[in-house]
Amino acid sequence: MIIGGLGVFLRAVPQKLWEWCISQSTMTITVKDDDLAFTWVKEWFLEQKFLKRIRRVDLDTTLRHEQLEFIPAPGLHWFWHSGRPFRVEFHRSEYREGWSRKRTEELTFVTVGRDQQYLRQFVSGIVECHKQNARGASSLFVFDDGWMEVEGYSARSLDSVVLVPGEKEQLVLDIEKFKGAKERYRVLGVPYHRGYLFYGPPGTGKTSLVSALAAEFKLSIYLISLTDFNDKTLMKAMRDIPANSIILFEDIDCLKTGRARPDNAELSKKLPGAPADKPDSMEQFGVTLSGLLNALDGFSAPEDVLFVMTTNKIEALDDALLRPGRIDYRLYLGKACDDQKIELYRRFFPNASPQKAREFVEMHPLAETMAEFQGLLLRREQDDSCGGGRTGFQPVAFDFRDTD
Repeated sequence: MIIGGLGVFLRAVPQKLWEWCISQSTMTITVKDDDLAFTWVKEWFLEQKFLKRIRRVDLDTTLRHEQLEFIPAPGLHWFWHSGRPFRVEFHRSEYREGWSRKRTEELTFVTVGRDQQYLRQFVSGIVECHKQNARGASSLFVFDDGWMEVEGYSARSLDSVVLVPGEKEQLVLDIEKFKGAKERYRVLGVPYHRGYLFYGPPGTGKTSLVSALAAEFKLSIYLISLTDFNDKTLMKAMRDIPANSIILFEDIDCLKTGRARPDNAELSKKLPGAPADKPDSMEQFGVTLSGLLNALDGFSAPEDVLFVMTTNKIEALDDALLRPGRIDYRLYLGKACDDQKIELYRRFFPNASPQKAREFVEMHPLAETMAEFQGLLLRREQDDSCGGGRTGFQPVAFDFRDTD
């Protein structure tokens, strides 16, 4: 028994010795799919020549907007990079969580050496590749157990958004000043982020303006629906948002999180003995007001980002949400003036004269917002196309006052 046990132990010695030598002479980097760098690594694969020699590949349509691309399939792959041998292991596992099926992926890079400086150079190359691919592009991300890019999203151009003369230029100038003042914020010790509030009736172009600003400044939009979060998950999602991004809270007045708290006069109107409302901090589900405020300017609030909120009713928002530092710039988008309508008309029909554009505007006074007026122009364009290119038009008495 002693001799047999000793034989088993001695057989394992060479294997253990080999594993120890490998661990002492190699370096390892692991990237998981719940990190933004996982997508960056897949983008980096597309730029490498060794990808053409890999025989086991997966088909991917998410990296370059529905273009078919090959990426390494799960398994073990070898390649050379900057004169060093690399081994990459791609692990994929699936499991059930309740009624849904979940999938996790993981990439592990192994190379020879002990100096982390080389690993930093390797990672810097991946980051630079991501910056090159992201340059000039604006994407939309939504949260689903991690940030996911929305396929098919098309950003608006800033020229296509028509505001009251001077408003758009002033807003762009404010963002340009903020983007150029990073060092000044650091010297003053002020958190480097800025909040914007776009408010006004529905259909006045608030969301379109956000999309156009993102495209103009080459920023990605991270859309947050507060009903999908609680205080803890919101904080985690905010930490995962990269710099140079727009964080968008749409229709903040429709959510209990941003609504104004009742004052003492309202509370005193309650009947004696009536149960008191449960404060925000005691809510079990959803984001509380204090949780939202901490996410905007707390210790873990993201830096180098623009916070943008849209609302139809600014009077419904809590004062704590509107103070400077959380909302630094307010822009009211109201009913469209004649100059806005004329400019939009001439964008649709560039060959039309200013007089003809003004006549069309005067014949349709019920189209009060830009969305309503744009609907008229689209209908007129369709009528012209179906009517063989007729040049005349008749006034249409659409009543938009009862529409949403």
